[in-house]
Amino acid sequence: MPQPAPQPSPIDAAKASVIAYNEKNWDAVRASLTSDAVYDEVSTERRAQGVDDILVLWRGWAAALPDSKATFHNAVASGNTVVLELTWRGTHTGPLQTPKGEIAPTGKPVDLRACQVVELVGGQVQAIRQYFDIGTLLRQIGAA
Repeated sequence: MPQPAPQPSPIDAAKASVIAYNEKNWDAVRASLTSDAVYDEVSTERRAQGVDDILVLWRGWAAALPDSKATFHNAVASGNTVVLELTWRGTHTGPLQTPKGEIAPTGKPVDLRACQVVELVGGQVQAIRQYFDIGTLLRQIGAA
């Protein structure tokens, strides 16, 4: 009888969606999330429910910062919850959609520390709460 495929460690499963975003591999993002996953971007007060809505939001970030990538600094797991410390870096070369409207490209670099609290179910991401300082982001791109 065939053995089931091993599940990734909680930390690897939590990092999978970020790594897929780094590669702008939307199929891999989709595979890393449960179909009803929730992404809560605390700083912007935006909340996406379900893979399709999450992809819309994340593609918006990728359009604004096409070279954006995260670097991991620390990861701590407790059961099915993982906390990731990371830094997002990229260049603001596309329009940035915000709750208050669009910010035109500035060509300025972004270097932004962040924290994600990731909840897992069956080796996939069920929920992400991402925390970062929106004021720092806006200052770096010259919008504040």
